[in-house]
Amino acid sequence: MASENPFKSILKTLEKPDGGEFGKYYSLPALNDPRIDKLPYSIKILLESAIRNCDEFQVKSKDVEKIIDWENTSPKQVEIPFKPARVLLQDFTGVPAVVDLACMRDAMNKLGGDSNKINPLVPVDLVIDHSVQVDVARSENAVQANMEFEFRRNKERFGFLKWGSNAFHNMLVVPPGSGIVHQVNLEYLGRVVFNTNGMLYPDSVVGTDSHTTMIDGLGVAGWGVGGIEAEAAMLGQPMSMVLPGVVGFKLLGKLRDGVTATDLVLTATQMLRKHGVVGKFVEFYGEGMSELSLADRATIANMSPEYGATMGFFPVDHVTLQYLKLTGRTDDTIAMIESYLRANKMFVDYTEPQVERAYSSYLELQLEDVEPCVSGPKRPHDRVPLKEMKVDWHACLDNKVGFKGFAVPKESQNKVAEFTFHGTPVQLRHGDVVIAAITSCTNTSNPSVMLGAALVAKKACELGLEVKPWIKTSLAPGSGVVTKYLQTSGLQKYLNHLGFNIVGYGCTTCIGNSGDLDEAVASAITENDIVAAAVLSGNRNFEGRVHPLTRANYLASPPLVVAYALAGTVDIDFETEPIGLGKDGKKIFFRDIWPSNEEVANVVQSSVLPDMFRATYEAITKGNPMWNQLSVPSGTLYAWDPTSTYIHDPPYFKDMSMSPPGLHGVKNAYCLLNFGDSITTDHISPAGSIHKDSPAARYLLERGVERRDFNSYGSRRGNDEVMARGTFANIRIVNKLLQGEVGPKTIHIPTGEKLSVFDAAMKYKSEGHDTIILAGAEYGSGSSRDWAAKGPMLLGVKAVIAKSFERIHRSNLVGMGIIPLCFKAGEDAETLGLTGHELYNIELPSSVNEIRPGQDITVVTNKGKTFTCTLRFDTEVELAYFDHGGILQYVIRNLINAKH
Repeated sequence: MASENPFKSILKTLEKPDGGEFGKYYSLPALNDPRIDKLPYSIKILLESAIRNCDEFQVKSKDVEKIIDWENTSPKQVEIPFKPARVLLQDFTGVPAVVDLACMRDAMNKLGGDSNKINPLVPVDLVIDHSVQVDVARSENAVQANMEFEFRRNKERFGFLKWGSNAFHNMLVVPPGSGIVHQVNLEYLGRVVFNTNGMLYPDSVVGTDSHTTMIDGLGVAGWGVGGIEAEAAMLGQPMSMVLPGVVGFKLLGKLRDGVTATDLVLTATQMLRKHGVVGKFVEFYGEGMSELSLADRATIANMSPEYGATMGFFPVDHVTLQYLKLTGRTDDTIAMIESYLRANKMFVDYTEPQVERAYSSYLELQLEDVEPCVSGPKRPHDRVPLKEMKVDWHACLDNKVGFKGFAVPKESQNKVAEFTFHGTPVQLRHGDVVIAAITSCTNTSNPSVMLGAALVAKKACELGLEVKPWIKTSLAPGSGVVTKYLQTSGLQKYLNHLGFNIVGYGCTTCIGNSGDLDEAVASAITENDIVAAAVLSGNRNFEGRVHPLTRANYLASPPLVVAYALAGTVDIDFETEPIGLGKDGKKIFFRDIWPSNEEVANVVQSSVLPDMFRATYEAITKGNPMWNQLSVPSGTLYAWDPTSTYIHDPPYFKDMSMSPPGLHGVKNAYCLLNFGDSITTDHISPAGSIHKDSPAARYLLERGVERRDFNSYGSRRGNDEVMARGTFANIRIVNKLLQGEVGPKTIHIPTGEKLSVFDAAMKYKSEGHDTIILAGAEYGSGSSRDWAAKGPMLLGVKAVIAKSFERIHRSNLVGMGIIPLCFKAGEDAETLGLTGHELYNIELPSSVNEIRPGQDITVVTNKGKTFTCTLRFDTEVELAYFDHGGILQYVIRNLINAKH
């Protein structure tokens, strides 16, 4: 059992300069261990947490020693426990988390435990950033109109979260319409240093969205975890993690004129992907740091999932303190933060000589070498320098179908689709832009690129350029602060004139909420098989994510989004071809509308003010009329409505007893799906629109939900029946069992029938058969979507055998009781001659004492094939979760046993 903290002797008092004290803290320098001075700053945060929470039960002295000896232990994949200071949830992932908490309370009740023990034990910040479906785009009233649509669609979900904010202690709910979760986290929720009842310690956070890493730009250690892991952290369980390697990324010099933070992040993303940083921290340092604003740092940190790192960390320095002041944190709070971090040698002062840190590997970038670029057409790390864009586009048309190819025959590449748009005859060609969106948390936190986009709009308007009316343009800022500075600068009117009206404050196009295209445009694309393009300032551009009809999707800085909207095509060389004709018929080039860094800096300086942040976030706590009018039931147990298509009691604890089910292998399982490389969580559990012919649509129609009210999969994450039917429902999914056909279907092996994945899974279940999945490399990359693990579990999937897994998804599979296995190096389904038509047997030892993380496991098929895989339970704790049937069952049994 827990005992007294063995490190109490290094508990010190932090004095205020003018007398009095800030509070107590565990002093790292007081350990007098020279190894600590060389530790990366990000590792020091893990160390402080381990020392403060050391009870020789959940966190042990030997764990502290492992972290101090990081230089020697990190290459050995050692396991450590980590207790984050808080948990961050957003709307889409918050609903299933609160659903799970509510149903855990029910389960506790049935098993005779105290249901009120199910409460977050660490602060939980839940931001309802209500992904905005862009119904209304070009309108001054878009925000209000879209918000009204959202409340009409999501009233039940919002009401449920409001109930949760009252039913559970330690949970702050930020109402809809306030901003995107990560920007609210950066501008308002991030503490940097906590002061809890007089105890000072660094802020650290795990969030249920992979882009939680945006907070790393503020010197707060944060990363995305599965909703399942986050729930365990909320309930006081230490997160078990492998002590990561840290890549030191040195920045030198400064960006050239006309180069944006987005260009920098796309360059860094490509470099880091190439270097290989999956499962590692990346820590930025070097003299170039002083040239990067906090917003620039946050943009780079936000993209950590795209380059594959757990974190992209920027230690706290004077730039951080300036940002805290700008965003309205009090002088006393900032003084406490600086004093604590200096006392614990966790503050970087570039005026002092720098101690050389030990890093696992090193990268270096001269900021002068960064050039304007975009990424696409299908992956965030496929960077294309702007000057090569036209050549690259034509190569993509030629190339065979793949990440960089569409295989359009030469004779069809100049095809012109003629159609009528609102009475005007118009034309559409391959590469024409139909969606241009300044969207997502990646860039909308960054005043320099947002105001840069507005300056492009101003210059374009003054020269007489227009955006074609059939291009769906939109602007979704990360918070109300952006609106304030765009209006204060007098520049919003130019964005409006070009159609970039503000549509709402939430995730939009980046997550597939771009709304419908005009019917005439949609018909022209489908009838003529046009490869239409979307250009967005988001961070994700995987196939089928942005819009079903945009096969080419490019990530670009907000100013470039405006430029491409004006050009109307991605098939353009900005250096030599005009963007369009001005009001006097004169050719207007890219260089004529592009602002200098000095112009941007001047407007940022004069327009972005601390009072804007204070006013915006003071209003948050007051809510808004639509939120405040929601009436919700009282009571600590939720009254489930069996007819609800939004909130449903999931079957995770059905027939649960106090005895864990124990370890179990897989016998005579069929292959449900056979995949290649880079299957993302968007393929596994799409967040976007519900296709009219899908099993989820069928379920909703049977319950009287009209098609216009289907909403999105993301918005229905609180209903397991919809989400199970939406599993593997991505329209672009490629399943090798279909031999070349694309779409969410599979073959029921015993009969040879072609069925939807859900129907096939239910048929296997009814026949008493388990299923497995075969996959290639990077299985589960993309968003940290817990439903990408919950869905397969509900479909009856017992194991996934892949070449490699994305970090969060592997962890989520474990949390839902699914076995992750990796083929041995150099092997995969193809080299082993597996077709997916076999029956699979996976033997596991029957006792926890006989199994260990990462051991070899034998897989045997009924076709005489035997091969060895690596068991990807990476820690002892994960084995315990599997023994219990999942992480939530483990927590419930532990909470009940704790009272005896």
